[in-house]
Amino acid sequence: MECKTIRPGTNCIFMTKKGCTFNGGQCYPIVPECEGCDRIVSFPAGKYCSTVFDPSKKWKNGVCNFATHKKVRIESKEIKLNPLKASKRSMGARA
Repeated sequence: MECKTIRPGTNCIFMTKKGCTFNGGQCYPIVPECEGCDRIVSFPAGKYCSTVFDPSKKWKNGVCNFATHKKVRIESKEIKLNPLKASKRSMGARA
């Protein structure tokens, strides 16, 4: 249904005929960590995330997985492989 409380004109999965059924009966505004994200939408009531209805919970345990302005760096180690052992392993797989 279409939101009639905070974000009028947008489709909302929590909106029913009785009103908003989300926790507290409304969406929550963005937190400072959200600044710079491409998913921010401005409404007369303030700035809100277009994907997450309570952004503070997404940032509680680290970086929000929907954030477009933050990148998670995954470090990988190069493993030194003994060529003799690698050769023996590949020969064992053929037999």
